[in-house]
Amino acid sequence: MKLSASDLQQLAEVAVSTAQKAGEMIAESRPQKVERKAGAASLASQVVTEVDRHSEEIIVAGLKPTLQRFELGLLTEERSDDGGRLAADHFWCIDPLDGTLPFVEGSPGYAVSIALVGRDGTPHLGVVYDPVEATLWHAISGRGVFRNDRAWRSESQPGGEMLSVFADRSFVERDDHDEVIDALDEMAQGMGLTGVRLDATAGAVMNACGVLSQPPGCYFKYPASQRAVSTGGGSLWDFAATACLFHESGAVASDMAGAALDLNRADSTSMGHRGVLFATDGLLAKRIRAVRRGRRSEVKSWEPPADST
Repeated sequence: MKLSASDLQQLAEVAVSTAQKAGEMIAESRPQKVERKAGAASLASQVVTEVDRHSEEIIVAGLKPTLQRFELGLLTEERSDDGGRLAADHFWCIDPLDGTLPFVEGSPGYAVSIALVGRDGTPHLGVVYDPVEATLWHAISGRGVFRNDRAWRSESQPGGEMLSVFADRSFVERDDHDEVIDALDEMAQGMGLTGVRLDATAGAVMNACGVLSQPPGCYFKYPASQRAVSTGGGSLWDFAATACLFHESGAVASDMAGAALDLNRADSTSMGHRGVLFATDGLLAKRIRAVRRGRRSEVKSWEPPADST
């Protein structure tokens, strides 16, 4: 079913209302029971609580009337993938509580995430609600980004003196962590910045929002190892909503090679096959990819092309 601009606006209103309702429940909750999912690749992806499931119930109930009316599929973290997303023209992609690990620890860094994704993997709506700060982000394809219902523009955000690098905890545990940070620090200084500020405390959704809020910034996940490629590297629901925010703000949300994120891959819900890169601008994204390839000369002496996006 082809969705009109009016349809997208209606769906955005439903998603915003639903995300706020779930987020307000989370804000008033503390986990009573923490479980571990079998087969997950990292501690962050293993942890699940009854609050995750209650949030999912709220979200699915709120979105349910739209499924038949707009012929939408549904993909959500705590339920099995029924394959409906591959047949529908659009599907809801839901993370009812991204960042469960900081939630369990009582630390900021968790959020509700709801996206509407096309069959081709293009995100058309993105809604993020941060229960800690009661902050709502949402984006509608072709209509821009909104923060707490006010239009938000990346160019109005003052740039800091340091490069903000957001990462998952698994990055800190990598054997090459120090080497990568050193290369990023060298890159930042080549950009006229004083160095790197690393934040590895939040979940994927709030990491991406942090990039938008604290420019210049980046958040990346390298492709998973061959052994973990089917389960590691995050999942579709970790990146779909924020990818829409980035597209609408003119920032970069891509895989580590610079291609579009594969947000409706048929063979898996994992994003580990190609990795993920969020960056505040195209030139920064290209520099980070050069760091990934180990091309220090590109990092040091990069001249912006005519179109750096």
